[in-house]
Amino acid sequence: MGYKLFKNLCLFGAILALCVVVLGAYVRLSDAGLGCPDWPGCYGTLTVPQSETAIQQAQMLHPDKPVEAAKAWKEMAHRYLAGSLGLVVLAIFVLGWINKHQLSVKPILTTALLIIILFQAMLGMWTVTMLLKPVIVSAHLIGGLITLGLLTWLAHRHWVTHHNIPHTPPHLKLMVRGAILILLLQVLLGGWTSTNYAALACTDFPTCHGHWLPEMDFNDAFHLVRELGQSANGGNLTLASLTAIQWTHRIGALITFIYMTTLVLQLLKLPALRKIALLLLSLLTAQVIIGIANLILHLPLALAVLHNLGAALLVITTIVLNSKITEHQHDHSKT
Repeated sequence: MGYKLFKNLCLFGAILALCVVVLGAYVRLSDAGLGCPDWPGCYGTLTVPQSETAIQQAQMLHPDKPVEAAKAWKEMAHRYLAGSLGLVVLAIFVLGWINKHQLSVKPILTTALLIIILFQAMLGMWTVTMLLKPVIVSAHLIGGLITLGLLTWLAHRHWVTHHNIPHTPPHLKLMVRGAILILLLQVLLGGWTSTNYAALACTDFPTCHGHWLPEMDFNDAFHLVRELGQSANGGNLTLASLTAIQWTHRIGALITFIYMTTLVLQLLKLPALRKIALLLLSLLTAQVIIGIANLILHLPLALAVLHNLGAALLVITTIVLNSKITEHQHDHSKT
């Protein structure tokens, strides 16, 4: 019974993590990341102030932060969902160690997952208390996708049989492993672009400000220890810095597309991996189209959130692909 619950929670956790990632993107992109000026509550309570008395008390606590109920509810919905995910991960950790002899992974993986989710909670707090500092928000985004990736791995290892592992040449297996790193680096660049509000630094494509190599300032663009919208010396972040961020994300997208397309062409030669290869190619193509559309259409909210969903689905697909070519550590009869 304990093992079945573990399996179910892994699958549920992966689905919930996807929802948390997408909702987090929606909160950030709709400018509701500071909808609640404190943490973990909202204006000193565990819900959004609604009554006139509650709003007055909230304003006394935070006189420089007027209550915006719509934004606050978005932020709290994300916190409720993330908190639920934290409880699911805690249960996975406990059940994983209790049923460690039945697992298809080493139980230390559930410990790593718990540590990451706890660090995610800290990053969520720092996101608010440090006023959306780009390095914190970007780390929070990548941490969310790593959490999603680990839960996807756990779910796939325990829900799908692996008796017929497709023979994968060593060089191709290495490319499949490398796809995770390439994808996460590109997601990190995308997160850095979003958290610095550099997505519309230039809106023409494929050139930027009419040039293949526009004026760019990389020093401030990728300086980690700075406030939102500020340079390293405290001045305003220049257009040249924002352009450098977006241009780098574009180059990263090109490299990722070339790498992934090359990988897909190799995978298509293996009948057992043909379906997932075509899925990966479809998601990759859609992601590029959505990214370009975001530029041309000036970042409509729905498309921007869809771009984040696309990144999450690419992570899921890449993790499943890695699981498919990986032998089980053992094969028990699960009951």
